[in-house]
Amino acid sequence: MIQEILYPLLVLGGMGLLFGAVLAYASQKFYVEVNPLQQKVRDALPGANDGGCGFASCDAYAQAVAEGRADINKCVVGGQAVAEALAAIMGTDAGTVKKRIARVMCKGTDNNAVKKYKYHGVKDCRAANALSGGDKECEFGCLGLGTCERVCPFDAIHVTAEGIAESDEEKCTGCGMCVDVCPKNVIQLIDISKRVIIFCNNHDKGKRVRQICKVGCIACSICVRQCPEKVITMDNDLAVINYDGCTNCGACIPRCPTKTILNLDEIISEVVAS
Repeated sequence: MIQEILYPLLVLGGMGLLFGAVLAYASQKFYVEVNPLQQKVRDALPGANDGGCGFASCDAYAQAVAEGRADINKCVVGGQAVAEALAAIMGTDAGTVKKRIARVMCKGTDNNAVKKYKYHGVKDCRAANALSGGDKECEFGCLGLGTCERVCPFDAIHVTAEGIAESDEEKCTGCGMCVDVCPKNVIQLIDISKRVIIFCNNHDKGKRVRQICKVGCIACSICVRQCPEKVITMDNDLAVINYDGCTNCGACIPRCPTKTILNLDEIISEVVAS
C-alpha cells in the first residue's frame, strides 16, 4: 500500500525537478536583455495596443522610440500627455499632438438612401459588401451593419437607429481601427478642430446620386465657388475639403442644395437641445 503511494510521488517529484531544471536553463540560455530606455518608454505608454501609432503593439512602438526609429507623438490614445512624458525620457521636444476623430463620411440613412435588395446574411459589412456591394444602391456609402462598432476598442462608434455609423468625439482616440476594417472606405480620420464636414463618399455623377440618395454630393461645384479660402475642390465628382486651409467659416454650407455639408457644432447643439 505504501509503495503504491510512494512510487507515484517519487516519479512526480522527479519530473518536477527535471522540468524545473530545463526551464531554468532555458531562461538563462534564451534571455534577451531589454534596453532600459525602452522599458522606460514602455512604462509611459497606456498599454492599449490599439495600433494607432502604426506599430503592432506598445512594446514594438517603445522599442522603435528607444532606438530613434519612431516619433514620440504617435500614441493617439495617450495624446499630448504621453508625448510629453516620452519627450522627457528621450530628452527632446514633445511638439503638439493633434487629436484626430473618425468621421463616417455618409448620411445615407435608411430614410435617405435607396436599397436595392433586402439583406438577411451575416451582420458584417465585409460579408454584405461581398454580395454585390451591399444592399444600398450607393456603392460608396455606409452599410450600417456595425463592423466598425465591434472592432472599436473604445466603444466610440455605433450604428444609429437610422442605420448609419456615427462616432463619439468624447471617446474616439483616432486609433484608426474602424478605418481599416470598413470595406467602403467611408471612415476618415480628421483633425477634431475641423468642424465643417462634407458627409459624402460618393463619386457617381450628380444624376445618379439624386436617384439613390437624398443627401449625396451631386458635384454641382457651388461649394467650390463659395469657399473664400479656395480649399474645396472636386475629386472625381465628389467635393472634398483640404483641411489644412479650412477655417470653419461655413460659407459653403447654406448653398449646398442637398445639405451634404454640415457644421458639427450645430449638429451637437441640436442633439443637446433635443
